Amino acid sequence: MSSLLHEQLEAYFAGRRWFAGKGRGFRVTHVHALPWLADSEPWVRIEVVTVEYDDGATDAYQFPICYLPEADPNLAHAALGPFEHPDLGPVVAYDAVYVKPAADLLLEGFWRQQRLDGVTFTVVEGAELPATSTPGTVMTAEQSNTSIAYGEDAVLKLFRRVSAGFNPDIEIHEALTRHGGEHVAPLLGWIDGVWADADGSPHDGHLGMLQEFLRTATDGWDIALASVRDLLVEEDLHPDEVGGDFAGEAERLGEATAEVHADLARLFGTGTLTTDQRKRLVDAMRQRLDKALSIVPELEEHANGLRHHFDNLADLDEPIFVQRVHGDFHLGQTLRTVKGWKIIDFEGEPAKSLPERAALDSPLRDVAGMLRSFDYAAGATLQQFGGSEQLRYRSTEWSTRNRAAFLNGYSSGRGEDASEHQVLLRAYEADKAVYEAVYETRNRPGWLRIPLRALARLAPEE
Repeated sequence: MSSLLHEQLEAYFAGRRWFAGKGRGFRVTHVHALPWLADSEPWVRIEVVTVEYDDGATDAYQFPICYLPEADPNLAHAALGPFEHPDLGPVVAYDAVYVKPAADLLLEGFWRQQRLDGVTFTVVEGAELPATSTPGTVMTAEQSNTSIAYGEDAVLKLFRRVSAGFNPDIEIHEALTRHGGEHVAPLLGWIDGVWADADGSPHDGHLGMLQEFLRTATDGWDIALASVRDLLVEEDLHPDEVGGDFAGEAERLGEATAEVHADLARLFGTGTLTTDQRKRLVDAMRQRLDKALSIVPELEEHANGLRHHFDNLADLDEPIFVQRVHGDFHLGQTLRTVKGWKIIDFEGEPAKSLPERAALDSPLRDVAGMLRSFDYAAGATLQQFGGSEQLRYRSTEWSTRNRAAFLNGYSSGRGEDASEHQVLLRAYEADKAVYEAVYETRNRPGWLRIPLRALARLAPEE
């Protein structure tokens, strides 16, 4: 494939939210083209791009490309650029998700249950697909993947960073859909792919999933932000005195989370960490901290406190029960509908390998992630208001109230008090805050103060 296309891909990837290499040097080393989705214009195919970072690590990214005979000024935001294609001649390459005829071809693949040499479209038995005439539109929310909405009927999520094996998002949604789980959007189908990396080694894995569109849904993050804004505008009122108090919703979200965890335990089984597994859990937390210290110097003043939490976990003398979990749980992974809370994106933490994301873990990792998310909602809103002492107090009050409400709802649904597992919960919170500090340093340096404030709060008592 043209070296010019490699350069164009590098320039395009560097500005994408879904690209995990931001803040690191990288280069495109290989492009594996899957079959054309149709035998006529528009020329569209999924291409798997191998990226090598300066530290020697590699990632594979799914990148559907649409090749047009000439430039389209309306698609300038999605353009890679012109080059000489070996089969098509002079063309202009585009990120195909933004080209409506290309999005149509992806939906048609499900209707045909298309099976090409390297791409397979599978439909869940009994699933109702959108009509092929339904236009596809890229959803504007920035995520680690790209979602195309087909009217108000379905959403196709294309995994950008791909790995060999069964993607947990599809695996869990398929099981919960079959089980009749109330707190997820039903799965309609998925796309499998087979590709090779730079040395020719073959890989096969999931490329995307089609789900039912939740028409009445409102993003949990947006609702929480609105609640914090209502409080900070009032300034002199307490959270329970403001009309946008979120605590009731936080408690119901906790109950829904407990129900999903119960379903996952029934469907995928449970276990207890062995001594070696407990050691590996703590060692991984310590190693992430050591690596983060070289990336985020501001963490140094909190390092001893963080190690204190990890040491307490190492010394914990009680069993740690594990099961399949969400793995990257926060308010942005929730939707509020007229039928209650729905949970989305069971793909796991993007920075982790596929085996790590599919491994059994304590459900308290998800609980800790949501507790951190309440802090994030308060901190992100506070930044917009300037952060006076009074407003900092109110934002902390909001976070504390909603963290407690979520824990209360979760404990009620779980049938046990989650707050009794403080050692494990605090270790997971500390580990999550370290991850957040690295993420913000690489992506949104202005937000670094949010996880740093959390680390100050997590400091062990003297």
